[in-house]
Amino acid sequence: KSDALNAGIYLSENKYVGCIDVDCLIVPEALLHVVKSFYQHSEKRVIAVGGVIRVANSCKISGGTLEEIRLPKNWLAKFQLLEYTRSFLLGRMAWGRIDSLLIISGAFGFFDREIALAVGGYDTNTVGEDMEIIFRMRRYMHDMDEPYHVAYIPDPLCWTEVPEDLKIFVNQRDRWSRGNLETLNTHKDMFFNPKYGRLGMLSYPYWFFYEWLAPLLEFVGLLAIVLFIYLGIINWEFFIAITITIYSFSIMFSFYAILWEVYSYNQYSKTCDILTLMLVAILEPLFFHPLVVWSSVRGNYKKLFKIRSGWGSQVRKGFAKA
Repeated sequence: KSDALNAGIYLSENKYVGCIDVDCLIVPEALLHVVKSFYQHSEKRVIAVGGVIRVANSCKISGGTLEEIRLPKNWLAKFQLLEYTRSFLLGRMAWGRIDSLLIISGAFGFFDREIALAVGGYDTNTVGEDMEIIFRMRRYMHDMDEPYHVAYIPDPLCWTEVPEDLKIFVNQRDRWSRGNLETLNTHKDMFFNPKYGRLGMLSYPYWFFYEWLAPLLEFVGLLAIVLFIYLGIINWEFFIAITITIYSFSIMFSFYAILWEVYSYNQYSKTCDILTLMLVAILEPLFFHPLVVWSSVRGNYKKLFKIRSGWGSQVRKGFAKA
């Protein structure tokens, strides 16, 4: 994929280039939003632009146009829809607000071609090329001491098909975790490095501790709990209290994301859709999150022991026709 993207960047003669996954649909006004973002910051050079990615599974599509927004019928896709809502409407919007975003989704990303070429394009030695190129472009601008900005558009401009097959989903998250580790390792000198400002002191540590280390600690913690139960040395009162606290916080955070979606865009306006999403939020920590943790552990295991995996199978069902 990186080679193909680099070929497109090198062959392009335009000032800006866009990279969009083949299983994505962009809304008609998407490019206008992107171009506007590149020219909104006259005092800074906008080097990359990304936007909100939404789940298109089960939506009605006609002639490459989104006709009707629907909740996915598949439960695995439902879980991913909630995850995407949290990530893009809360997480990335917050990082974009303080100009500390370290990833532009490979499904929908636009770049200043000159800067992309200056850093050598996409890295062909990683499966996390979408994240790694943002790291490199940001570092380049820091080293050049040139004011710059990575823009994030808080509007759903791109709709993508997420995996509905368990094996394909695990392979995808396995790849994401390997790409995350590869990128963090490549740019490890940024870790708590004040030279890079918020990127070194806040963004990189977040990706290190929360996105990479947290799933591994969760897995080790689960094994420890099983061992403590077997040995009969677990403090049940503390265990139950901390479990309820963490579970409640997870649900409340997801509920907030759902309410923010309803307040901001109201794309799932039916009462039954909102109730379904709330049910998904209740079930997610019990079923979906452990699957994500396992996928991350598997990806790190493969990377640690140099097990060649590449991209893996990415079979898609295709969009529903109107």
